[in-house]
Amino acid sequence: MKNLSQLDDELAYDKHHIWHPYTAIPNPVPVYPVVAAKGVYLTLANGKQLIDGMASWWSVIHGYNHPYLNQAIHAQVDKMAHIMFGGLTHAPAIKLARLLVEITPIELEKVFFSDSGSVAVEVAIKMAIQYWQAVGKVEKQKLLTIRRGYHGDTFGAMAVCDPVNGMHNLFSHLLPQHFFADEPQSRTDAEWNETDIASFKAILTQHHNEIAAVILEPLLQGAGGMRVYCPTYLRRVRQLCDKYEILLILDEIATGFGRTGSLFAFEQANIVPDILCLGKALTGGYMSLAATLTTQKISEIISSNPPGVFMHGPTFMANPLACSVATASIQLLLDTPWQQRVMQIETQLKKFLLPIISLPQVADIRILGAVGVIELKEVINMAKIQAEFVKREVWVRPFKNLVYIMPPYIIKEAELMQVINAMIEIVSDKNLWQ
Repeated sequence: MKNLSQLDDELAYDKHHIWHPYTAIPNPVPVYPVVAAKGVYLTLANGKQLIDGMASWWSVIHGYNHPYLNQAIHAQVDKMAHIMFGGLTHAPAIKLARLLVEITPIELEKVFFSDSGSVAVEVAIKMAIQYWQAVGKVEKQKLLTIRRGYHGDTFGAMAVCDPVNGMHNLFSHLLPQHFFADEPQSRTDAEWNETDIASFKAILTQHHNEIAAVILEPLLQGAGGMRVYCPTYLRRVRQLCDKYEILLILDEIATGFGRTGSLFAFEQANIVPDILCLGKALTGGYMSLAATLTTQKISEIISSNPPGVFMHGPTFMANPLACSVATASIQLLLDTPWQQRVMQIETQLKKFLLPIISLPQVADIRILGAVGVIELKEVINMAKIQAEFVKREVWVRPFKNLVYIMPPYIIKEAELMQVINAMIEIVSDKNLWQ
């Protein structure tokens, strides 16, 4: 454990010199120094242990410091940590690509590796536009998505995030202008209302000649509002894309690898995208890596028309360390009862969170797989509520008016109960979060 003077010096430097996500400098919001992590626990510099209800933004699905994933990293680093992917290849990339092709629908057989989810979305957008240029339909350069979505922080990805309620309206004058349909309201197929697809259908009918692709987060919208919608909507979208010859991009960066109860969320709609984006849990949270998968048809048309290559190539593309731990993480997932664990988490969340919908300050409760969301009627004081969670030895990172969790799949019932109780206590006492 560090002495207090050293720790104070480090925190002061952090506050005045380091940007954290969506913060100012100097940072007015306290940050909590972590010195170790194991299982579902984060150990702070003062020795306190916190149960991590966030899985480090969806990614650490197996928990921290897993021996199987550690071994994959150790075994690879002694061989090579990185080589360029231009003109060279290596076994970890080939092995990971083979596994991704095996676990996704048969139509998705081409893999492009990148270094983050945002870049995977950029790759997908470029892929769709280059495809239509290759077939001579250069007018198809627009995208269609739904409101309340989030697809990343880079410019192409920002352009398909919600333009009003999203985090990027500051840059709206610089971004390409795309089409936004109303977000669906039906949460389950039993609640399906055909009017949910009306806005989307109207835009496609009028503008399909301009639209290169549709991009959606399937079933669960993430940072745009943590909203849940039903599989029927995805089925209707797929039908309309087929009718109007529009490519369908599904952004499974947040939902992929079991988070919603199926390996990939789109499986619950029994559809297949033309382009699929994966990231976050791909490596079990160990390293930054993403992948964009597509079909033989799309890759063949791009590759057989000028300029004859796909125009993208990140420096750290297919990093061997990341590919090695990603393969290990996927194999670990497949070899464990992950689906049972996710369903147990969902059952426990429903049992204890749904009843607090009766609280006057609660606007909504949303639960899907290993995701639990409490939407409040007012925006919260994040710094204050964060401190309240830490007092209860829990790590939950709320934003705007949302208090939500997406824990590692390995979380035990008692550990999850501690997180749930903290959520209920804090949300129930308005004095704690106003």
